[in-house]
Amino acid sequence: MKTFLTLGKVLTALFWGVVLANLLQPFAQPFALLLNGAGAFILLIHALELWFFDKRIAACPKPALERVQVMLFGIFQLLGLPAEQAAVAAVAESEPEQALQMEAENA
Repeated sequence: MKTFLTLGKVLTALFWGVVLANLLQPFAQPFALLLNGAGAFILLIHALELWFFDKRIAACPKPALERVQVMLFGIFQLLGLPAEQAAVAAVAESEPEQALQMEAENA
C-alpha cells in the first residue's frame, strides 16, 4: 500500500510540474487549454477533499502541513494518514454530544 501511495504522490507531483510548466511556457493548442482545465479540476477536487476530511486532518499533529499536502497530493495523502487519528477525531466529536445528551436527560 505504501508503494502505491508513494507512486501516486510522485505521479501527482509530475502532473503539477507539467501544469506549472504549461503556465510558464504554454504548450501548443489545444493541449495548453486542456491541461489548464485539468489542473483547475484537480485543484477543485483537492479543495473538496479538504472540506470533506477537515476533522480528520485537524486531528493530525501538524494540520497546516497536512492541508498543504492534501492540496498537492489529494487522496494519496489522506490514505496515508494513520487510522488512529480518525478514531481520535471521532471520539473528540462524540464527547461534546454525549455531554449535551446527559445535560438534557438531567434537566
